[in-house]
Amino acid sequence: MTQENNLIAPAGLVPAQLEAPMQALCRVASELALTIARGPLGGALGAEVGSNTDGDNQKALDVMADEAFAAALPGTGVRWYASEERDTVEPIDPDGQLALAIDPLDGSSNIDVNVSIGTIFSIRPAQDGAEESFLRSGREQIAAGYFVYGPMTALVVTFGDGVLTFVRDPKDGLFHQSGGKLTIPEQSSEFAINASNYRHWSKPVRAYIDDCLQGDEGPRAKNFNMRWVASLVAETHRILSRGGIFLYPSDGRPGYEHGRLRMVYECAPIAMLVEQAGGRATTGRDPLLDQSPDQLHARAPLVFGTPDKVDRVTAYHDLPEQEVSALFGTRGLFRA
Repeated sequence: MTQENNLIAPAGLVPAQLEAPMQALCRVASELALTIARGPLGGALGAEVGSNTDGDNQKALDVMADEAFAAALPGTGVRWYASEERDTVEPIDPDGQLALAIDPLDGSSNIDVNVSIGTIFSIRPAQDGAEESFLRSGREQIAAGYFVYGPMTALVVTFGDGVLTFVRDPKDGLFHQSGGKLTIPEQSSEFAINASNYRHWSKPVRAYIDDCLQGDEGPRAKNFNMRWVASLVAETHRILSRGGIFLYPSDGRPGYEHGRLRMVYECAPIAMLVEQAGGRATTGRDPLLDQSPDQLHARAPLVFGTPDKVDRVTAYHDLPEQEVSALFGTRGLFRA
């Protein structure tokens, strides 16, 4: 590939095997950034156009992004293409050595309100079986990252040796490296969770959030701020930049018993990024990257962020039931 076609500057930062697919992803992301920046001038991007395999509503931009990424991959060495927007794995290059999983447009419910949205991707070694390539431990990923389309368009990616950040310069259309390797700050007073689901959470999750909400008068002896954007990419970008913790636990609602985020397209790539940045990512109990999905669109709980905060959530889950009940009984702000 010539320097003229290289969208990542400076050249040489991407492993040779991943150069072609990364350039293809960057090219589509650049085009999406321009489309998103035009908002309603580019059409009804937030219009519902159907639903995916799990019944989630699809926006026009979801489908547009999925088709654009799939169309860009032939000739890049990607054998299998798995998308959150597709029921099955799509074959690309028969002799390719890579398998790429993607959430083409994360946070699409925020399109119409001009909130940051993104694209999440994961690259693994291809196996002979299409689904077999993805129904494996997250530890087998060789690259993971996301594009965030916000005030700036950025690529945050790991190739297994730390996390790199690239910012797209609208003047030349290239992704320029920004700073050194990214490390999650060790101290933060922010947590992210959808508090409207409090009544559905397990006692360990409620106990953890209750401790945070009691601020400097509670067992944590400090005040916390809550954040919730409802866009996984935006939440991840904030935590990688400022620290803190993100929780999307399983809960008591039908369809949420095993979590809601998809292991292949969302949880595994975000977990790899977080661990490579010095953070922790779990199901609430166990390391996320040690888990293997049993189906292409399997879901999982996801807790990630600054290690000490994630470890505290794990500790609450590890307590015997009677101890959690006692803890919750004395600390629950919302108890009757």
